[in-house]
Amino acid sequence: MHLGFLDRWPAVVVEGSQRALVIADLHFGIESDLAAHGVHIPSQSRARLERVKECIRAAEADLLVLLGDVKHQVPGTSRQEFREIPHIFQELREMVDLRVAPGNHDGGIGRFLKDGELLPVRGALIDGIGYLHGHTYPAPDLPGHPLVIGHHHPMVSLRDEVGCALRTAALLLAPASTPCLRQGDGGEAPATKVLVMPAFNELSGIDLLELRARNLGPLSRCMDFDAAEVYLTDGTYLGTAGSLRPE
Repeated sequence: MHLGFLDRWPAVVVEGSQRALVIADLHFGIESDLAAHGVHIPSQSRARLERVKECIRAAEADLLVLLGDVKHQVPGTSRQEFREIPHIFQELREMVDLRVAPGNHDGGIGRFLKDGELLPVRGALIDGIGYLHGHTYPAPDLPGHPLVIGHHHPMVSLRDEVGCALRTAALLLAPASTPCLRQGDGGEAPATKVLVMPAFNELSGIDLLELRARNLGPLSRCMDFDAAEVYLTDGTYLGTAGSLRPE
């Protein structure tokens, strides 16, 4: 799996027969949910979409793969999402071929997509790479191939010598048990490498130390978080997740 990083943006470019820009967890419509809980901010969808479009241009991408939770409301679809998402998808497909791996927040999202744009919920292979959201077991033919997922929203806290902390998006490259991913069928197959993407939504993130303790689905149970390599969005390598735990 040949990766390219986009400096400050939580996105990667996967090189194959085409240049695939991969983005996870946009959560368009999150502002409506926040308003329902008493936090009122204007919709950030336009600014978020413009950042995606900037990434497409910077990557010179042929294909955009959205790894689920494109929308936020669950269950159902909010008025904000009905109003905004058709235009968002149309602007994206005017720039690049589009594929969406549906996430646990994406019920009914197929109504906004054209034929061939919606991937199976358990993922699909594109150029030998498996893409899925990450809240389900992968399709049986995916383990053994490199996998790229979202769903986990990883972030890391960096502290300087006086204790000031910066919380920033991070990517994890974790080994996962292939027999576990195949639900017990796989014998002694080599580990499957899983790239865990950070959330593109600027309001979403789970600290790496908290993420290790949370069970976010089957892939969480199959991955070795301590052995996961941790990268910043510009490609800076921080070490393994286990080495970043406080003493």
